Amino acid sequence: MGGPDAFARMWAAVLAETGYVAMDHRGLVERVRGYTGVLLAALRAERFDPEPVESVGSGIVGLRLTGARTLAVSLRVIGEDLLREVGADGPEDAEIARRRLPAIQAAFACGFASAMRDTIFRDQESIRRAALEARRGAEAALMASEARFRAMFSQAAVGIGISDAQGKLLEVNAAMAAMLGYSVERMRGMHVSELRFPNEPPAMQRPLTEISAGERDHYRMERMLRRADGSPLWTNLSVSLVRDETGAPQFLVGMLEDITERHLLEERLRHQANHDPLTGLGNRALFTERLNAAFAEGGDNRVGVCYLDLDGFKVINDSLGHDIGDDLLVAVAARLDELVTAPNRMVARLGGDEFVVLVEHSTGRADLVALAERILAALAEPVPIGGHRLAVSASIGLVERAVVTATPAETMRDADVTLYWAKADGKNRWAGYDPERNAREVARFTLSARMPAAVESEEFYVDYQPIVRLGDGKLVGVEALVRWAHPEFGRLGPDQFIGLAEETGLIVPLGLWVLREASRQARRWHDIYGAHAPMVSVNLAARQTEEPTLVADVTTILRAANLPSSAIQLELTESAIMGTTGGPLRTLRELSDLGVRIAIDDFGTGYSNLAYLRHLPVHAIKLAGSFMEGLRNSPAADPADAQIVTTLIALSHALGHEVIAEGVEDPEQAERLREFGCDSAQGWLFAKPGPPEEIERWLER
Repeated sequence: MGGPDAFARMWAAVLAETGYVAMDHRGLVERVRGYTGVLLAALRAERFDPEPVESVGSGIVGLRLTGARTLAVSLRVIGEDLLREVGADGPEDAEIARRRLPAIQAAFACGFASAMRDTIFRDQESIRRAALEARRGAEAALMASEARFRAMFSQAAVGIGISDAQGKLLEVNAAMAAMLGYSVERMRGMHVSELRFPNEPPAMQRPLTEISAGERDHYRMERMLRRADGSPLWTNLSVSLVRDETGAPQFLVGMLEDITERHLLEERLRHQANHDPLTGLGNRALFTERLNAAFAEGGDNRVGVCYLDLDGFKVINDSLGHDIGDDLLVAVAARLDELVTAPNRMVARLGGDEFVVLVEHSTGRADLVALAERILAALAEPVPIGGHRLAVSASIGLVERAVVTATPAETMRDADVTLYWAKADGKNRWAGYDPERNAREVARFTLSARMPAAVESEEFYVDYQPIVRLGDGKLVGVEALVRWAHPEFGRLGPDQFIGLAEETGLIVPLGLWVLREASRQARRWHDIYGAHAPMVSVNLAARQTEEPTLVADVTTILRAANLPSSAIQLELTESAIMGTTGGPLRTLRELSDLGVRIAIDDFGTGYSNLAYLRHLPVHAIKLAGSFMEGLRNSPAADPADAQIVTTLIALSHALGHEVIAEGVEDPEQAERLREFGCDSAQGWLFAKPGPPEEIERWLER
């Protein structure tokens, strides 16, 4: 890496080889050093401005370096050597600069071409004036003017042709004949229409018709002509009208500049702008253009999108290196490209390990499903790369719909959602867009976003369900169950938001709020009913046991309510309490040492370690309601449930724990539980969860 000075010296050297420069080499280097500074500023600018770079291209023409070779070598030097010579501040800056190089080359070529057109136009005007002078001046002036015209005509580097008003060529110079692959003699007498490329649009022929009729004096346009061998010649064409003394059209003077090389460069730059440099697939810009065009067709047209993401690609990058990862992306792109061959389909790389397939004029969802299945099957075959056989899979989101029912942005949003579903459902699969599932997901997101404010604004409230002693039917406790009075969705049960609270971490403040409300209510009952006040059981999430301040928070809440610790029972699910070790287990023991009762909720549904269970600070076992169905005298009852319940009750009593049955719905279940020795029960047989007033009516009875 030699730096800007080295790049300027190298560029000046190659420029000097393409033509004569009317200054010494030191002056040329200084001039090019200034141009290099402009290019570097454009390369590093936060926002690209093409005008300074275009001025560099026109400045090169100002040095009288106007040949096609000058343009070609300058573009090559800028594209291949600029970034390597000057370097970049880091990988991210290098990537930004690499992506900007095509735009800098295009702006340079645009400035060069514009300056060339201006030069040609000035020359054309000189020729036109010389032609007029040759026919209007005195004999001596006529001869001098014609001599100048002939010299300019024959020696000009651009192609020049003179025709009559009808388009029959009268004279052409050597440069024009060479461009088109004819001899000068062969071109004399040809009609300009013979140089048109086949199937040329009629709009391209209209300017010549108008100038031949005298309706205009000149026109300029880019036009593709046909060489003698049938190959295309891209030109900048300028045509001027020469009128006779009466003002009628007499001659047409045309000037051609060969811009084929520049046109091919523009095509390459356009291709680079719309294609991924690593895989050669279309990029996000090209995909978006095609997707918008498909929706713009309207009518009964349907569109399908397969949005796929490679599973575990980051692991391959991190373990085997980015080179192996890039090779894998190229191999995956090749397999996708082989599958997507129909003209109404395209595959693009959106970035990273994300690819997308667009299906225009889709015939229905089955079309997309079949394509997704073929993609999964194609990717399942291991890819040999760098001595490894890499297995790769993908998660695919499918969206198929009529274009009149959505927008391109909505379609890509839904495709992204379905891709997330495919990953959440286990990866290596496809998931189709489901409006109902999406509505549920949106509702979940809405609830999740609303929940922090709901805790602060006290949209939550607590219902209580009685816990009844089976021996005498006395109410001995209640379970506090949180509810959400949502301003939009109405009353929500815990099954609709507790999971969200656990995912977001809001279960900690929400759980403390429920405990605080339940403690206040327990204090009220103690004040009214004294020793007959029920014990209050509050659910505790596993996430709460990990909080280092839980014991202090519970202590503060009980003291604020002036409530004895034994009046509160904290419930954890079996899976949660069996997973407590280290800090959480110490927390439970400290709570038990305070006098707070600990209960295992939904007991019997997990995989309990009985040896571990006997050492836990547990006071009560709550049998899962799923066992209650087997205690009915009905054909659907499973006798195994009764045996399990009997065993669990005996086991719990052996460990010194009280047993509470959940989900009791009829007297027969209650009677059998009483026979088995169960201590207490709760369920709809006794009462549904309700406000504190319902509990007070029970106590007063």
